[in-house]
Order: sequence, then C-alpha cells, then structure tokens
Amino acid sequence: MPKVALYNMEGSQVGDIELNDGIFAVEVNQNALHAVVVNHLANVRQGTQSTKTRAEVSGGGIKPWRQKGTGRARQGSIRSPQWAGGGIALGPKPRSYRYSLNKKTRQLALKSVLTSKVNEENLIVLDKISMDAYKTKEIVKMLKSLNCDGKTLVVLSEKDEKVVKSANNIPGVATTLVTTLNTYEIMKHDKCVITADAVKKLEEVYA
Repeated sequence: MPKVALYNMEGSQVGDIELNDGIFAVEVNQNALHAVVVNHLANVRQGTQSTKTRAEVSGGGIKPWRQKGTGRARQGSIRSPQWAGGGIALGPKPRSYRYSLNKKTRQLALKSVLTSKVNEENLIVLDKISMDAYKTKEIVKMLKSLNCDGKTLVVLSEKDEKVVKSANNIPGVATTLVTTLNTYEIMKHDKCVITADAVKKLEEVYA
C-alpha cells in the first residue's frame, strides 16, 4: 500500500496514512482517462447553436426567372443555399451532445487519475479542514503552508459552508465533495488536497 504524509492545516506533518492499492496504486489507463474527459466535455456542451434553413429565411416566394430561354441556370428560389442570403444547407441545429460511458470505465479513470496524483506527489492528505469563521486568508495560509501555488482542488468529506465560501474567493482554487468527485476536475488542477475522512469514503465506495 502506498504511504503518504498526513498534514494539518498549518502544514506540519502529524503522521502517515496508508492508501488503498485498489484506488491509489492501479495501472494508469490513458484510454479510460481520454474517454472520460471527452465524455465530460461533451455532456457540458449546451448544444444551442442554430442556422436557418431555406424554409426559415424570409423571401424567395417567387421563381426569380422563367425556367427556360434566359441562358442562365434554372433557379427556383433566391433563398436556396447557393444564393447570398439564402438558407444554410446541412447547418447545425439545437441538439444534445450527451452520451454515457459504462461504470467500469468511469471508475477506472477516477482510480487512474488518483494514482497519477500520488505518483507525482500532488495528492496532499489533511487530517481535517475546519474553520470558525468565513476567512479567505485562512485558506490562503493553509495552501501556502502546503506549497500549493498552482491550481488546487480541495476535496471535503461533507459540505462545510465556511470552507467552501472562503476558498471560492481564491483564483485557481475549487472545492468539491467526495461524493461528486470526477476525473475531469482532478485532472484540471495541479494539486489535490483531500481530507482523511474523504479518503476513507473513497475507499469504502471504490475499494
């Protein structure tokens, strides 16, 4: 089992914690990671782009000239796609880009990205995160003591409004619950700060 340091909010090491091999020490599967990221980006697309077909643009109710005898190509409407101001042929219409991946692929991707964070020493485990008041400077101080100077994801075992709202004011810092943790969020951030209780919940679900 991989063993990592256990820190407190002051950045001091207070012990070690053993991580489950089945989650934090698996073989990293790049194909699963790619599939899950593409799926996530597709699912968040709004799909609201739209163009007008020849039936939706105004005008063109009369044949521009007679069929034969003019020496010009036959035309039925000035709103055909080949005309300036005409409708768009085969253009985008509002649609849903959502599709689903099987559960095994999603779980494999999550385990792979967590393993990568451990291998790169970018997974930091805290004994707990607790605050008495809404103070952004306390979160800033904590992250600085943990050497989290890039994009950081803070993973909590349960929602704490004081922590969430204090962290939301810091550029590049995001918070999430372990129950809603996803692969894309972890990959998007350089560091992942997770509480010991959140680690236990992960191991209960995925081990």
